[in-house]
Amino acid sequence: MSDRHFTDRLLEAVETKRSQVVVGLDPDYASLPPQVIAALEGPEFAEERVLGEGRGCGQELERKAACYRLFLRGILEALQEEAVAVKLQVAYFEALGAAGWAVYEETARLARELGYLVIADVKRGDIGSTAEAYAAAHLDHVGADAVTVNPYFGTDGLEPFFRRAREQGKGVFVLVKTSNPSSAELQDLELAGGGRVYERVADLVSEWGRGTEGRLGYRLIGAVVGGTHPEEGSRLRARLERVPFLVPGYGAQGARAEDVVCLFDARGTGAVVNSARAILYAYRKRPEVNWREAARQEAREMKDALWRVTGRG
Repeated sequence: MSDRHFTDRLLEAVETKRSQVVVGLDPDYASLPPQVIAALEGPEFAEERVLGEGRGCGQELERKAACYRLFLRGILEALQEEAVAVKLQVAYFEALGAAGWAVYEETARLARELGYLVIADVKRGDIGSTAEAYAAAHLDHVGADAVTVNPYFGTDGLEPFFRRAREQGKGVFVLVKTSNPSSAELQDLELAGGGRVYERVADLVSEWGRGTEGRLGYRLIGAVVGGTHPEEGSRLRARLERVPFLVPGYGAQGARAEDVVCLFDARGTGAVVNSARAILYAYRKRPEVNWREAARQEAREMKDALWRVTGRG
């Protein structure tokens, strides 16, 4: 498993690219650069529309899917030196039905070809047989390197994902303390025996990952910890020494490099930070450059800021 160990490969990519950046691929048609939509108005789209209708896709959904395809290829080609991984939020693709699922599969494949690690942000979790189907869909068929999962069903709802970690070196990021403000409604509830719900989930993550350490000391079972909660994140980092963190909340949700530095270990490693909208749609605040270059510049600024605050640069 060592050569396929997701967390080893992720942390090695961090060192090679000198970057802790993950780009969230959350394509939103209403936010796409006008140039992308205009490019799909040419005669070449007529053929693609016919193909889409032949697959049972409506014309409007196929048109949006074609825009996503063009946009995401441009993003991936622009950010090869800036980001170590991409996180595909499957909901945005599923919303387009069969046409969107095809783009999801194609984007995951292209990202791997361009040297990114691929995290499928699916937040799945269900009874064992259904969880097995989810794991097969995203880890086996789509071929993602890692997935995000919801722990609400407990161990048996996650075991199919964990088995692929143990046997194939896949990564699994468990929701522990999410970045959204209302996460406190459940995650911060106090337990009768002491502590809070998110702390109990963190302890389970530690138990679930035991024995999956790689050459670099980190496990295959990681935690999703929002950068918008630095106080709780700092406590979780001390609690989960060998657990990799996937950190959402940077950029559009308000977290800055100074807020997420507490989620790294003393060596400035052990975590990667996700940004989606701030990078994807950076053209809106950088009108002087084209949309690909705007995304690259935004990702480069994030990359440099994280490297600096973690004492690496």
